[in-house]
Amino acid sequence: MVTSNYNFALENPICKIVNKDKNELTRSDFLRIISEQQIERITFHYVAADGKIREMHIPVQNQYQTELVLADGERVDSSSLFKGMVASDKSDLYVVPIYKSAFLNPFDSKSLDFFCRFFDNKGNPAPFTPDNILAKAHRQLKEQTGFDLLALGELEFYLIFDQPNKKYLIGKQQGYHASPPFAKTTRMVNQMMTLIAQISGSIKYGHNEVGFIESLQSELDELNGKTAEQVEIEFTLVGIEELADYLVLSSWIIRNVAYQNNCFATFFPKIDPEHAGNGLHFHLALSKNGKNKMLDSKNELSSYALKLIGGLCQFAPSLTSFGNTVAASYLRLVPGQEAPTRICWSKSDRNAMIRVPLAWSERNNLASILNPSQQEPIQYREPRQTVELRSPDGSAFVHLLLAGLAVAAEWGLKHPDESSKLARMYRISTELQSSISQSMEALGTSCVESAEKLLRHRYFFERNGIFPAEVIDYYAKLLQSENDKDLNIRLISMPEEERIIESRSIMHRNLYRC
Repeated sequence: MVTSNYNFALENPICKIVNKDKNELTRSDFLRIISEQQIERITFHYVAADGKIREMHIPVQNQYQTELVLADGERVDSSSLFKGMVASDKSDLYVVPIYKSAFLNPFDSKSLDFFCRFFDNKGNPAPFTPDNILAKAHRQLKEQTGFDLLALGELEFYLIFDQPNKKYLIGKQQGYHASPPFAKTTRMVNQMMTLIAQISGSIKYGHNEVGFIESLQSELDELNGKTAEQVEIEFTLVGIEELADYLVLSSWIIRNVAYQNNCFATFFPKIDPEHAGNGLHFHLALSKNGKNKMLDSKNELSSYALKLIGGLCQFAPSLTSFGNTVAASYLRLVPGQEAPTRICWSKSDRNAMIRVPLAWSERNNLASILNPSQQEPIQYREPRQTVELRSPDGSAFVHLLLAGLAVAAEWGLKHPDESSKLARMYRISTELQSSISQSMEALGTSCVESAEKLLRHRYFFERNGIFPAEVIDYYAKLLQSENDKDLNIRLISMPEEERIIESRSIMHRNLYRC
């Protein structure tokens, strides 16, 4: 049962209606909600091969039909959802609702919605779908090491709109934490966060990011002459399986709210060569028996945290296959853009691939310093230390990337000598300036190179059947189709004006993919 003594506006409406925690929801609760809220349809959501949400709408017609759908889900054609990965003669899958994911559709007041998982004809999780690959990777991590992997995501995106009013414009690269009237999209972003918070309960904060483009230049009508304002919405630490669902649902919400406001939202990693790109940073924490294990008794990074860092360093070259999946990704991963170019980690530097952020480890209850009337300190549940992986961007296949991070974490914990050695080798203790030690391996510079490294390291992903071979082959071919080998070298050799035009062409193609 819900135990809170307070009634908060952004709590999940479904949990409020039945007065239950989301993990306790049952079919009878949904029948009650359908009756009391006069729900007319159930909507199922699930992730296809391209990482985007798909959905099915099921009219609510009688109790038996509704219970049948809630108990067994429905059929879908996986040869369409996973084209090129599944043969048409073996294409039927079930999509089955996850009860704790239920929410009232913010864009359709008559719909009760669920996130789903894919099952095959024998009732087993379909082995090639992103949701089940992630579940397998996380389960193996827990079985082999006893650790859970928690994560939060920093979802960056541009909101693109017509801006007839030229007053209070933000300067170039000066949008970080801008407030109205300089920030023009605050009301819209608040609307997005309200809806995401009600569904996930896992929003940390939102704010304007660095990027602001007064007038985009593009061959695309939906971009040319428009204003672009960069925003970030950050989540709180949850299990990696939950976070993956939350991120793709949040992208769906963001796009829909933008569309309702005659606006366009894009998570594309780079939309202009002279402006900030869209990262999708992940903060990670190892947890055991419900306790964060990232700090030791001296509030320093624990040996477990260092092994996690070592595992991330080991797998970094191939993780770009799932975290940086379009040619424009590698126009973001260049020096001087607070984006990593080499495999390294630091306690503070934002140019490093992995950063250890502040986490109130040396001092907390800071408000009591400013507010002496507050005598009673807050009781902390656990430490809040994470390590931040800064290489992924808005093109990431979220479920597969998080599965890869679980594989990296397991390797780091099970190979302590090797992972600790890597953590020592790749640490940067001083500010990164114009150059990084050449002894540190470079991140991939193209989708083609990432595909090569994925195929070279495929054993680690395919081990114990976590990533089926056909999945590795499919995404390697997808990366190779970008045909972007030596892209940055080709661009550098061009005259400046030609280089900018070609860069924009690359950045604006397939814009709806991210």
